[in-house]
Amino acid sequence: MNARQAATPAPCGLDLDAPTPLLAGLSPRQFMRTHWQRRPLLVRQAMPGFAPLLTRAQLFELATRDEVEARIIEQHPEARDPSQTWVLRQGPFQAGARRGPRAFPPLRQPGWTLLVQGVDLHHDAVHALMQRFRFVPDVRLDDVMISWASEGGGVGPHYDSYDVFLLQAQGRRRWRIGRQRDLSLRPDLPCKILQRFEPEQEWVLEPGDMLYLPPRWAHDGVAEGGECMTYSIGFRVPQRGALAAELAQRLAEDWDDEVLYRDAGQAATAEPARVPAALQAFAAEALARLLQQQPQALAVALGEILTEPKPGVWFDPPSTPWREGALVLDRRTRMAYDDQHVFINGESFRVRGRDAVLLRFLADHRYLSAQQVLQASAGLRHAWRQWHQAGWLRDAD
Repeated sequence: MNARQAATPAPCGLDLDAPTPLLAGLSPRQFMRTHWQRRPLLVRQAMPGFAPLLTRAQLFELATRDEVEARIIEQHPEARDPSQTWVLRQGPFQAGARRGPRAFPPLRQPGWTLLVQGVDLHHDAVHALMQRFRFVPDVRLDDVMISWASEGGGVGPHYDSYDVFLLQAQGRRRWRIGRQRDLSLRPDLPCKILQRFEPEQEWVLEPGDMLYLPPRWAHDGVAEGGECMTYSIGFRVPQRGALAAELAQRLAEDWDDEVLYRDAGQAATAEPARVPAALQAFAAEALARLLQQQPQALAVALGEILTEPKPGVWFDPPSTPWREGALVLDRRTRMAYDDQHVFINGESFRVRGRDAVLLRFLADHRYLSAQQVLQASAGLRHAWRQWHQAGWLRDAD
């Protein structure tokens, strides 16, 4: 068997062992080993000939919708009040409004940026673009944000807590980056802008170029030579404390333990405000038992949390019933699995055998052929019919 035959295919369309322009000639395996969460990577012509997947007008229209998260950041360097040199406004915005807090600034006004979050949830081509990065686990992929900037527009020097690929789609943007040990922010601004930005490297990106940045690498991007558009492929970063709190809450909801605290040996105390050591031990034991008694419940709760749709996401029921043909996941559907469960949009199912194989294939490839559908059990096809009615699945055609 030669190297090519031994290469590992992936649902993202990339050969995990083959060099790719997307990653500057590295294979996905090499990139994950040498750059992911470690060091930046500049990729010239990661996507040769790349052009915006939405027009400016389409992007602005998205920013007018209630269900879309959008914001505008304006620079006013001439402002006398330092706190007004950067202005942040939250959407939705009003199309055609001439003035007011909901209006778009004039297109020719320099130094402003529109940021539209989660565009992959609303546009098939942008969703397809995000699939190019599925050599990273789906539960880490977050969304595609599109930023449109007028001449000189940017959001100021800042850092992100997550990995990001910055793909230039239109115009030119000058990026300056640095490792930035001092992460203190300017306290007088509504935007998270570093007080003392110390750039180490600088490049100008043109359409098709891409820059990968690990978490906490400071960066500052400014539009040059006119308007520009940048696509940011961002990743989810669960925070340990918040994740633990949500897991504990979910586990506690389904845990039936009515054991009461008892202190028959409690002595009379001259320190009535002191919390008894026995009660502290009782609380610690309760948390330990919560996890020990429900090892499978922990896996289920985690999978449900990781596949929960974002707030404000809803699904559109189909106009016609499913005909039991080929299926695709709706672009808004989140699906994952572990060794014993399948998770979809915050729900979990314990599966085995052929049905488990089919569901894992659906999660990995987001598609099932009509022939694969016929291999499913009657119970699984019934579940698919319900998912189709809910809008989670679509007919492949």
